[in-house]
Amino acid sequence: MSGEFPGYKGEALRALKDAGAEIGDVILIIKDEASYEGILIPRSEYGDDNHVVIKMESGYNVGIQVTPSTQIKKTGVGTKPTFISPPLPVEKPSLPRVAIVSTGGTIASRVDYRTGGVRPALSASDLYSVVPELSEIAMIDAEILFSLFSENITPRHWSKTAKAVAKRIEDDVAGVVVAHGTDTMGYTAAALSLALQNLPVPVVIVGSQRSADRPSSDAATNLIGAVVVAARAPFAEVVVAMHETVSDKSIIVHRGTKVRKCHTSRRDAFQSVNITSLARVEGEKVVMLTEEYRKRDPARKLVLSPDFDEKVALLKFHPGLDPKVIDRYVAEGYRGIILEGTGLGHVGTYCFSAVERAIKQGLVVAMTSQCVWGRVNMNVYDTGRDLLALGVVPLEDMLPETALVKLMWIFGQTKDAEEARGFLTKNMAHEISPKRLA
Repeated sequence: MSGEFPGYKGEALRALKDAGAEIGDVILIIKDEASYEGILIPRSEYGDDNHVVIKMESGYNVGIQVTPSTQIKKTGVGTKPTFISPPLPVEKPSLPRVAIVSTGGTIASRVDYRTGGVRPALSASDLYSVVPELSEIAMIDAEILFSLFSENITPRHWSKTAKAVAKRIEDDVAGVVVAHGTDTMGYTAAALSLALQNLPVPVVIVGSQRSADRPSSDAATNLIGAVVVAARAPFAEVVVAMHETVSDKSIIVHRGTKVRKCHTSRRDAFQSVNITSLARVEGEKVVMLTEEYRKRDPARKLVLSPDFDEKVALLKFHPGLDPKVIDRYVAEGYRGIILEGTGLGHVGTYCFSAVERAIKQGLVVAMTSQCVWGRVNMNVYDTGRDLLALGVVPLEDMLPETALVKLMWIFGQTKDAEEARGFLTKNMAHEISPKRLA
């Protein structure tokens, strides 16, 4: 692999050198009576040795296999790919002040041509500078807290994020936006919903499904919507703001404890589960979808409770689950287990003895459902009633991931199992929806 041609080797490298082309040049590739023109860009070092990658005028990257009959011609001189932050737009002191705290993720990423993937690279101020529309909505105070993909975020990062958000709120901002990767966004949203109590202003978590180098990126639209919510929404809650549909028409606002990522790549991947979405952003207007919300009140005093205990497990039941897994959590000193049971809240009877041992050892064992919609009801079948008799705590329609985060948070406040059970069934941040007739 050549340092001047990162990612290129073998036949592809030879063909490029023969054409006198360099990274950043415009090249024309003629193959099988078809032609492709675009900017020669680096490629993944893990790729093969017979493809050339160009960025087309459409913005998409295309790889063309080089064969003996392939012709490559240099048609324009370019510059090597670089990223230079554009200047910050002029701020308007009359606008509300919004803080952007960046933790990383696709919304704060750009292409890594070493591997061909995307990597956390942009600072929070970069997010502001590349979306100049924000200067017409709010004055932005930006900071980068982490540069992590969300799969690398742990409960310790939730604590640090909560503290950073609290500090920003103490600076009298109109709202706080947290830029975050989408894969574990729901966990962080639940964590902040519990760690940041008695909020005076909105805290809006936002991400993007597609990186900013792609024409279909949702990064800018989502960020604009999130800042609109932070600056203008009438509520003071922790929410997630993402695309409502695959188009750019609206941003939907989900409560932080009731939202789930339901698709791997669609721009409308996030859905509110068992609850009406809180609001919608249309243009630069926030439209409330429910009258039940905590109203914004800058005079309200935030209560920060940022501690989490990681000794809590989320266990998905499946046919053939080895009950020894439960015993292992007990042996390793775990304080609680959230069971993600089947249907109305069941696990196989062959797990009962292990569940009973865990409860007798002082663990809090609670039940959620693997089903997306509906709530557990452990009084319908013998299996559920037997689990209730063992001391398993039913968690209504609480999402399994929210239940995990909540129990971690509870044990960050108290180590008393009985007190923890009481907190677990108490609706603290809309994590339990009211029962409705079918």
